Amino acid sequence: MTDPSADDLARANRIGRPIGRFMARWRRMIRRRPWLNTVYRIIITVLGLLVVVLGLILVPLPGPGWLIVFLGLTILGSEFHWARRVTSWLRMVLARFWTWWRERRARRRARQDAGDREDGRYRRGESG
Repeated sequence: MTDPSADDLARANRIGRPIGRFMARWRRMIRRRPWLNTVYRIIITVLGLLVVVLGLILVPLPGPGWLIVFLGLTILGSEFHWARRVTSWLRMVLARFWTWWRERRARRRARQDAGDREDGRYRRGESG
């Protein structure tokens, strides 16, 4: 069986190539001017930190708090290696969690279906 996320990754790479080329050209242009590079890094740092802090404030509230934190780390990751490493680690942990969660749900569903069959409640089109 193939990895279901492999197709998503391939599609994201195809979509991201033009954007990546544009950003690489943009970044080369900025790096040629030291003062502009410094201003750019300051703006990215402040923006990334503001988004991370906003996300952390929103975590206990209903809504996409963690998603906003990941977005802020991605912004910081455009300039800082430590943020790219943290983001990669978080993606790996999240992928492992979702794999565990799907397996757990499948086991529970199988146990429930087996219990329904034993009780005689399992009929065509009915689950209980």
